[in-house]
Amino acid sequence: MSPDQNQPRLGILLTNLGTPDSPQPNDVRRYLKAFLSDRRVVDTPRWIWWPILYGIILPLRPYKASKAYQKVWTKAGSPLRIISELQTASLQQTLSEPATVALAMRYGKPSIATGLEKLQQAGVNKIIVLPLYPQFSHTTTSSTFDAVNAVLQTWPTLPELSLIQDYHEHPAYILALANSVRTHWQQHSQADVLLMSFHGIPQRFCDAGDPYDTQCLRTAELLAAELKLSPTQWKISFQSRVGREAWLQPYTFQSLQQLAEQGNTSVHVICPGFSADCLETLEEIAIENLDLFLTTGGKDFSYIPCLNAQADHIALLKQLIANAC
Repeated sequence: MSPDQNQPRLGILLTNLGTPDSPQPNDVRRYLKAFLSDRRVVDTPRWIWWPILYGIILPLRPYKASKAYQKVWTKAGSPLRIISELQTASLQQTLSEPATVALAMRYGKPSIATGLEKLQQAGVNKIIVLPLYPQFSHTTTSSTFDAVNAVLQTWPTLPELSLIQDYHEHPAYILALANSVRTHWQQHSQADVLLMSFHGIPQRFCDAGDPYDTQCLRTAELLAAELKLSPTQWKISFQSRVGREAWLQPYTFQSLQQLAEQGNTSVHVICPGFSADCLETLEEIAIENLDLFLTTGGKDFSYIPCLNAQADHIALLKQLIANAC
């Protein structure tokens, strides 16, 4: 289709959480500082939080996190960054309408400001913001919208703006997840239990109205139904807990221990809340929790990769954009 000067010039801002520039402690510290300074992520009063963040966490945690990042880092860089760039390029190729797709990370590079600047230079007058978080949470999606709005406030002319909040029950999303599981089964056979592990958030956030836990459960139920799993063949859990505060439960590491102790010798884990493989899937699940399950008595543990840049995932993103136009 040839461009029409009267036709809106569309820009798509594809966003994800972010990644350090390298697995070295200094870069990890810089990333953690940005992440843990976000009030959407940590809402503790600053006079309490700053001494903890600057006096305890940032001096110590980057070294431990650095070792974890080194386990999954590749010669080309961060897995999340590489996959996100591939998703961006693949989506750009599939769009038939005149459009510009820009990648942005909430924390790290390329920043939200950098992504929006690319769209501004392309002359867009309509922007669709697509955070790659299937389930909505104020800690992720709202934080992204905060950052987008902060940048747009500096623009002399505001574009038309459309925000995609979630797609946790979109049929194409559920089908893409199911197809990834079926493909894995064909290669590894079906396990006793499919564990669906989502990133956790503090329980009190959901008690205060964040719909994240409800949307995670809905995704899990729909995926189990699509795969025709009985109640004993699947389980939902939450990973990546930080601190002593109660987070969403059951915790993934406890669930794996219990499954092994109950005689489930084979478990496959999928992380439906992650759109691209990253530290939390490749290190926490595929390495750390693998060891946990095997040492607790399990025999067969397998991680099912994220949708990443699979064709059906890119087709889903294209459909979400079409619906938002």
